[in-house]
Amino acid sequence: MSTIDKNSPAFENQGSEEKIKKHKIISLYMEYVLLNERTPKSVFKFCRENNFEEAVFYEYFGSFEGLQMEIWNSFYEQTVSLANNDAAYASFSNREKMLTFFYTFFELLTLNRSYILFTLKEHQNVMRNLNQLKGLRKNVKHFAAELIREDNEDKKLKVLKQSVTVFSEGAWIQTLFLLKYWMEDNSAGFENTDIAIEKSVRAIFDVFDTQPLESILDFGKFLWKEKMV
Repeated sequence: MSTIDKNSPAFENQGSEEKIKKHKIISLYMEYVLLNERTPKSVFKFCRENNFEEAVFYEYFGSFEGLQMEIWNSFYEQTVSLANNDAAYASFSNREKMLTFFYTFFELLTLNRSYILFTLKEHQNVMRNLNQLKGLRKNVKHFAAELIREDNEDKKLKVLKQSVTVFSEGAWIQTLFLLKYWMEDNSAGFENTDIAIEKSVRAIFDVFDTQPLESILDFGKFLWKEKMV
């Protein structure tokens, strides 16, 4: 049921039984959620129903909440791995690298859309739903920080150098916005999400290149048209 594939690039060189067990538990959990439209009642019952010892679960996860966070980490790791599999990726501009990241990330999310819609709407408390994204937030901020550091190294004038902290936090806010947009996107093939990705990435980079006005206005018009503001 899960489309996280142990043969995908993110799981290369992880052929040990230990890694396969971890992946298998994730797959069983996602399958359980999709088939039962709820999370398992307890770790003990989940393990018993799937014929493995409870101790094995705790070798990899401290709780179902920890497992949920690891699922999002897997999406991130697969995204980065797939992007780097493109021989041309290393020569991309930072803007192109961020575009590639978001396009690939949301392609993976689309393959797992039913699970994601459930897990991000499970609780009425929005913050509780978002708690599982803590690891993803750290990873996205690290990814964005590396991009802006590379950009700063290319700028000779200090005044043109940009804050790594501000840029990385902005990238995370952008990720949350795009995630919400994708969840509500009813367009065929989620083509409107692709447009939102392109416009938002262009806007955020133009802000940091001190050429913000045209991109922000263009992005704002798009949001208004899509009734997002």
